[in-house]
Amino acid sequence: MEKLHKSVVFITGTFFASSCWDEWTLYLESEGYTCMALAWPHKNSSAEELRRGHHDAGIASTRLATLTKFYADIIRALHVKPILIGHADGGLIVQLLLQQGLGAAGVAIHSFPPSGILRFGLSFLKNWWQAVGAFSSVNKPYRISFEKWKNDIANDMPDDQQIQSYYDYSIPESKLIVRDAFSRMTMLDPQRHRPPLLLTSGGKDQLIPSWVNYKNYEKQRKQVDSITDYKEFKDSNHLVFGQRECMDEAEFIVCWFRRINN
Repeated sequence: MEKLHKSVVFITGTFFASSCWDEWTLYLESEGYTCMALAWPHKNSSAEELRRGHHDAGIASTRLATLTKFYADIIRALHVKPILIGHADGGLIVQLLLQQGLGAAGVAIHSFPPSGILRFGLSFLKNWWQAVGAFSSVNKPYRISFEKWKNDIANDMPDDQQIQSYYDYSIPESKLIVRDAFSRMTMLDPQRHRPPLLLTSGGKDQLIPSWVNYKNYEKQRKQVDSITDYKEFKDSNHLVFGQRECMDEAEFIVCWFRRINN
């Protein structure tokens, strides 16, 4: 495989402001990487500002295909093929972009699974049912409650850290994005060669449990002539930002870059 350039594009997941990558950016830059962590369309404001609702119409209208193209256009405009790192639905977008030959390598952190990886169990569907908004208008975004945040995203953290993380990162989300993530448009082609992919999971992740990511790994490691690796971080929840465990993942990822680059 070609040598990796030290250029990284971060892709944010659902419910999170792009500022979630600030600590990751500082760490990777200290390791010599150039980093880009762009906000999704209609989300180029602070989490607090976005929660005020001024951008609700634009956020609610966002589709997964449009968002994937947004990142594809950015990547094509770069002078080198970057490494792609995405969280949750951002990890799903990483996998879709790698299938297009975009990116030199990819990391999908606690990722939403592509279509066809598994039959969604009731517990997994229940985790996402409110965000899908099956019986509510798609013209208004979904606002994750603090109760769900502390139980499914920031679980097993001290109360003050749960509150602070909700204030720092939580933003409204498009119901259409979540519905699209469950659709066949996220199906991957097992016969198509793609760049190296690392899938990570959290042993305490309640929103996207580790078994979901492992099933994805089992399916994708069969992909022809493509490197696929997996690592579970047993003490990590879904919130891989603003806590020590997230830096454990960041350090492992940098080591993985070095390994596949040799």
